[in-house]
Amino acid sequence: MEAHLLEWLNLAIRWVHVIVGIAWIGASFYFVWLENNLDRQVKNQDLAGELWAIHGGGIYHLQKYKLAPATMPKHLHWFKWEAYSSWISGVLLLGVVYYLNAATYLILPGSPVSPEAGVAIGLGSLLIGWFVYDLLCKSPLRHQPMLLGVALMLFLVLVAWGFSQFMTGRAAYLHVGAVIGTMMVGNVFFIIMPAQRNLVGAIEAGTQPDPALPKNGLLRSRHNNYLTLPVIFIMVSGHFPSTYGHEWNWAILLGLSMISVAVRHYFNTRHNGQQFVWALPAAVLALLVMAYVTVPHIPGANAQSSSQADSESVVSEVVASISSDQAHTIVATHCVSCHSSAPTHAAFSTAPAGLMFDSIEQIKSYKDRIYLQTVASHIMPLGNSTGMTQDERDQLGRWITEGAN
Repeated sequence: MEAHLLEWLNLAIRWVHVIVGIAWIGASFYFVWLENNLDRQVKNQDLAGELWAIHGGGIYHLQKYKLAPATMPKHLHWFKWEAYSSWISGVLLLGVVYYLNAATYLILPGSPVSPEAGVAIGLGSLLIGWFVYDLLCKSPLRHQPMLLGVALMLFLVLVAWGFSQFMTGRAAYLHVGAVIGTMMVGNVFFIIMPAQRNLVGAIEAGTQPDPALPKNGLLRSRHNNYLTLPVIFIMVSGHFPSTYGHEWNWAILLGLSMISVAVRHYFNTRHNGQQFVWALPAAVLALLVMAYVTVPHIPGANAQSSSQADSESVVSEVVASISSDQAHTIVATHCVSCHSSAPTHAAFSTAPAGLMFDSIEQIKSYKDRIYLQTVASHIMPLGNSTGMTQDERDQLGRWITEGAN
């Protein structure tokens, strides 16, 4: 019953997180596009630009003021709850998925870091990430956007590498996403919203607004826009074990993030010409290269070394072929407690992703996915709670690569 309730709690929070996340990301993309496509040749000296657009059968006329109109409108929409709701639901989801069963989902098997310490580090990293990012943005680097971006990227690489030393690959990725998400919502809460309140307050009080605050708010909003695509990848990364399950998972995350930032930069600047159009084919080429370098190793002739009595010579033993019955036994021992029509694992009331390995026919149907999860990477069994040995992984991999016959 507990597993069933947790599954529905996971569903509800994840659903909310996706909905509000779409609203936040959509607003970010739209307003950056709007800013980039304003017609700056306007006669009204109070305006920074305007835009005519058609959507949904209607024509819209949008105007942006250099600072603000002489009098505030009666109704002014504020974009903030999309960001706050995304962060709150994301942290709740992090807790439900990784913290309620940290020994299985959060901590790497054999890690000296305890589940309790892992949870504390995960939550503490959110605050540390914001403070480091904010300090970088307030440092002299703020006058050098490229250097600031490089410094931020190096910091996130360090964070990803650190997480990968004691967290499971999936947990490490999601925590990097949570750190980035905290930076983004921190921008909204501490920078963008205060700047907007100051602007509105000055207009209502009849005083001159400080133009530096809205300018800084726009800059942080652009930061959020560039950080969006890496976060989106992280949100869906759990479906791709060849990324988070790879031994160089932190480097793969860096590569994919750089690709997404380059693509975002092209779309953010194409209104000024096509000088960054090369980013699109470069991104495709980089993806192909990463797909190639992450091709799983096929255990066929990998050797197990054993010392002879005199410790002077080593004998290499090729992994022996196994029968389907033996493969079935390995899977039944280490996988069927979760992946079954009637799971016995306390965390699941139904088979994860609907994958069931009760029969040899089912195992053969999903052999490629089994290979990716248990042989090419060691992300399954969860936390290696069943103690699957390297020899068993090699045998199972050999059986699959030989045709699963």
